[in-house]
Amino acid sequence: MRPGRIDDVETIHAAILKLGTHIGAPEEIISTVEDLKTYGFGEKPAFSTLIAEVGGEFAGLCLHFPIFSTWMGRPGVYVQDLYVEDRFRGRKIGERLLRRVAAECRKQGGVYLRLSVDTDNDGAKAFYERLGIAWSSYEQTQKIIGDAFFAFADTSDNGEQG
Repeated sequence: MRPGRIDDVETIHAAILKLGTHIGAPEEIISTVEDLKTYGFGEKPAFSTLIAEVGGEFAGLCLHFPIFSTWMGRPGVYVQDLYVEDRFRGRKIGERLLRRVAAECRKQGGVYLRLSVDTDNDGAKAFYERLGIAWSSYEQTQKIIGDAFFAFADTSDNGEQG
C-alpha cells in the first residue's frame, strides 16, 4: 500500500467510474481526471488516496479526507470511496485499506472513521458491519447539489457584507 500520486490520477478516476457502475449509477459520476488532479494533487489538496497493489498491479483504492467532530472535540477521517478490483476481492484488500487509513488518522490524533453506504448496496453494508463500522440509527445524510446548490450559495442572504 502506498499514497496515491499525481501520475495515478487516471487509475484513480477509472476506479471511481467502476465503482459508479458497480452500484448502478455510472451517470452520477461527473468528475474528470482534471478535477482529481486539481483538487487532489494541487496547491491545497481536498483529499488523499491510498492505493493497494498486488504484484505491481492496481488492486484497490481508498479516497479519504480529514473531518472534525465538535461533539468529540477530536479529528477523524471520512472515507469517500473504497474500491477493490473484482479479481482481487476476497483478499482483505478493502479491510487493509480501511485499517491503514484509520491508523494514519489515529497517529494524527483522530478518534473516528465515517463513511456513507448506498442504501441498495447490501454487500457493502454487510462488509462494513463485519468490520465493526456500524450503521448510525440517529443520523442521515442530507445533500444539495447542482443548480439547487448554486442558487442556495449565490443568494444575497448569505451573511456577506456588501
